Amino acid sequence: MFATSNSFVFAIIPCWNESSVLRQTVSELLALGLQVVVVDDGSDTPMRLHCDGLPVHLLRHSVNLGQGAALQTGMDYALAQGAAYLIHFDADGQHDPGAIAEMLAILRQGDVDVLLGSRFLNQTHARAVPWSKRLLLRGGIVVSWLFSGLWLTDTHNGLRGLTRRAAEQIRLTENGFSHATEILEEIRRARLRYREIPTLVRYTEYSRSKGQSMGNSVNVFVDLLLHKLLR
Repeated sequence: MFATSNSFVFAIIPCWNESSVLRQTVSELLALGLQVVVVDDGSDTPMRLHCDGLPVHLLRHSVNLGQGAALQTGMDYALAQGAAYLIHFDADGQHDPGAIAEMLAILRQGDVDVLLGSRFLNQTHARAVPWSKRLLLRGGIVVSWLFSGLWLTDTHNGLRGLTRRAAEQIRLTENGFSHATEILEEIRRARLRYREIPTLVRYTEYSRSKGQSMGNSVNVFVDLLLHKLLR
């Protein structure tokens, strides 16, 4: 039996070549009493420089393996440390830390195994999404449904909450952005109980520069197709 205090909640932050915004993101999570795991995915400049003096669990890949691999490394580490709940959180400052309290309250009720953030369940949140990004995300919903069988309102939101049971049953092998669809495949395979929750994404010039382009979305589709064919 694991304790339910926030000291047993591990926030996993995959990062690659982030700016000093990483320090602000980490500080906001530490203020909530969470354990923060920063996974430096082979950055050109080690991310420890942005976390200096902060009580974080800092892991580093010697080479860039992709966001999926970084998340899996962070989850493996958190589980080994006794995590009761795990939060996936992007490094670029676009997620609202205030959503975590509600996510944990829902997970602790024991009715769901995985919570998935959605920009489109709340109209105010939806209007904050740039139209070009909205179009790209709508296409992603269809692609994710084709490959995972799960129809959601937002399939590429990096904010997720998982129980320990869920994290133990999810194994990510897709290293790039296609891991977002693979997570849905894993949820379905393991018959995990899931639910979407409204979340606000804070778009800044920096976070937009870190997001997916149309060209990269094509690469994601090809990766998913090859993954299906080679299984």
